[in-house]
Amino acid sequence: MEMKELLIILVVVLVVFGAKKLRSVGEDLGHAVRGFKKAMNEGEQEEKEKETTAASSRRQIRSDGSDAEFPETKAAPRAESAAKTERGA
Repeated sequence: MEMKELLIILVVVLVVFGAKKLRSVGEDLGHAVRGFKKAMNEGEQEEKEKETTAASSRRQIRSDGSDAEFPETKAAPRAESAAKTERGA
């Protein structure tokens, strides 16, 4: 758009709505944009907090976990078969 077209549109809007109404519409639009930006920033912060919380809980689970314990009953048959092999050899 050229500058002349924008100027004509501005004059028509001023005539239709008036200067006071146009100012209040502009203020309302400004508040809406600021509120939207604030909500977007808060949403991003919440996402970051969730990610850091999830990462720290994963680290905590890994560091707090105990070593695996194997029952001796599973190890015994192997030991018996190894002993039989040694005896037979």
